[in-house]
Amino acid sequence: MSGSGGSDDPTGHENRAGPTDIADPLIRTEARKAFVWIGMTALFALVVFLSQSLLVIFGGVVVAALIDGGARLIGKVLKIPRGWRVGLVLVLTLAFAIWMVHFAGSQIAAQAAELPATIESQFHRGLLWLQRHGLMLRVTDVRSIAQEAISGVGGGIGQVTRMVGGLIGGLTTLFLILVLGIYFALEPRLYRRGVGWMLPQERRGHFEATAEVMGQALRRLLFGRMIGMTVEGLFTFCMLEIYGVPMATLLGLITGLLAFMPNIGALISGLLMILVGFSGSYEMGLYTIFVYLMIHLIDGYLIVPLIARKTVDLPPALVLAAQLIMGVLFGLLGLVLADPLVAMIKIWLERQAARNDDLTPASPEQPPSL
Repeated sequence: MSGSGGSDDPTGHENRAGPTDIADPLIRTEARKAFVWIGMTALFALVVFLSQSLLVIFGGVVVAALIDGGARLIGKVLKIPRGWRVGLVLVLTLAFAIWMVHFAGSQIAAQAAELPATIESQFHRGLLWLQRHGLMLRVTDVRSIAQEAISGVGGGIGQVTRMVGGLIGGLTTLFLILVLGIYFALEPRLYRRGVGWMLPQERRGHFEATAEVMGQALRRLLFGRMIGMTVEGLFTFCMLEIYGVPMATLLGLITGLLAFMPNIGALISGLLMILVGFSGSYEMGLYTIFVYLMIHLIDGYLIVPLIARKTVDLPPALVLAAQLIMGVLFGLLGLVLADPLVAMIKIWLERQAARNDDLTPASPEQPPSL
């Protein structure tokens, strides 16, 4: 029979050190550091494994920010519930798509069918011009170089990206992004609170504030992108239509769509425009170069400063590097989402640095030396 101060366990196991107890404080501290690094490594591996799915989710967040921005604009005019405003944005978007297909669909389809032949003919003309100036290149040589480049890029893409990309497909991925965007836009606070609930209580306030700043910056960034797409697309169409450049409608649409991707989008649309221009005449080609330079001036001195002043000022080299990396890893989806993803990461790092500065205790003042 044990005394009042004795243990219920006759063997005294409850007072013995367990297999996870470490008596040495130094070893215990180093073990905790090791567990932190192991956890970070496992988290990084999980992110890499789920990178394609995470990118699709981020695409849904981007679409939700577009819908949310439209709903907020409508809310300034119509004082109706949020669900009705989101539905009105979706109806207006669908009506615009139907209008585009009905009024310009046949014309754009005909020009799109004509564009590959025009580009191929200009490609052969360019090769002949190079051969006349002493650079002996053949079509087979260029094709072999292109095939080697494509195979080299394909070898660098991870197995997970290829498997998921082949399984889902472009249209299915787009559908998933749209569905996720609609759900996120209908109840943004619900999902934000759900993510915040998984964090420690002392970090939830910081997460809520950071998410609010990110959402506001993303809406402004996308609003600026939409303005840039509209201005550049209409400007290109009007300038090309005035001079009589072939496929002006299609080139204006391509320029507007690719304006969502800074740097690379302008380069691709400008190259297509110049190739089509030189297919008409030498003077028309020079005119398309002038139009391309004008678009660059509008984008560089009007649209980009407006976006950077109200959102996140990103260095062009950083955006281009992110586009190249994301394009190689995830294809077109990574290329499109590289710019907003870099902006959100920059905001998160800045907010985290500011929080760390606030939590760092001020160093005590040193007493004056005698």
